[in-house]
Amino acid sequence: MDLFQSLALFQRVAKTGSFTRAADALGMATSSVSAAVQKLEQHLGVPLFQRTTRSVRLSSEGEQLYERASRLLADAAETESLFRGGRSPGGQLRVEVPARMGRTLIVPALPGFLARYPQASIELGSTDRRANLVDEGIDCVLRVGETGELDLVERPLGRLPQTTCASPALVAAHGMPSTLDELARMPVVHFGRVAIGKGEDWEYLRDGHVRTLRMWGNVSVTSAETYIACCLAGLGLIQVPRYDVAGLLQGGELVEIVVPGCAPPSLPIAVLYPPQRRLSRLLHVYIDWLEELLAPYVVR
Repeated sequence: MDLFQSLALFQRVAKTGSFTRAADALGMATSSVSAAVQKLEQHLGVPLFQRTTRSVRLSSEGEQLYERASRLLADAAETESLFRGGRSPGGQLRVEVPARMGRTLIVPALPGFLARYPQASIELGSTDRRANLVDEGIDCVLRVGETGELDLVERPLGRLPQTTCASPALVAAHGMPSTLDELARMPVVHFGRVAIGKGEDWEYLRDGHVRTLRMWGNVSVTSAETYIACCLAGLGLIQVPRYDVAGLLQGGELVEIVVPGCAPPSLPIAVLYPPQRRLSRLLHVYIDWLEELLAPYVVR
């Protein structure tokens, strides 16, 4: 039995959810694909699929094998391309990006990346949670803010300038602050799992020094989309990367809060990846592409 070929057939059935669709995609007979998967199951001694007359679903053992097989096949493709220098980098990448950045910046530009590297495929996770790269088999993650993860390789891409903004209605109700003390008396929308009633520390740079303000609000959110939506609804101030609200500021839907002589610090943005992925050509061309894509929005 050719283990790599059997794993590739298994992966295709798992992706399509059908022996027939997998066979059609590969130009094979359905019976041949089914027989190959059955031999793989016999070889491993476990059922890989739950089969009914209407559907084919991965068993619990199949789900475990799918994660490992996907990584093994991707590594094999990457190893082959590494020693065939003339070929475009290929294989599959599993990547994570912040949800809103994925929707507004990365996904619209992704067709260009795939056109440049047609042998590549991307499994894109787009959430605001902190993924465990090694446990979840993720090749790299794009992170905004301090990371401090010593077991991962970090490639800095620059810093994102931040802005503080509010809805016109909130400014009309509270006035435009002229000092940090006046700013601290305005309500905010909390981002992350902030305990309501305990407040949240915001930072501002004044005369080269960091000033910390305890800010208060009665709404807490866990996604960037909801964070901005709450600000538009007048629920409080928010502090976000400037690129993310540039259109809203220009259109007058939000108002920038500028305290003379003070500004929120910029946020580091970096790609993190496991050390064992260090030699992946596809990973590095993807990171280069990200750096190129984000260049207009960051400062060095």
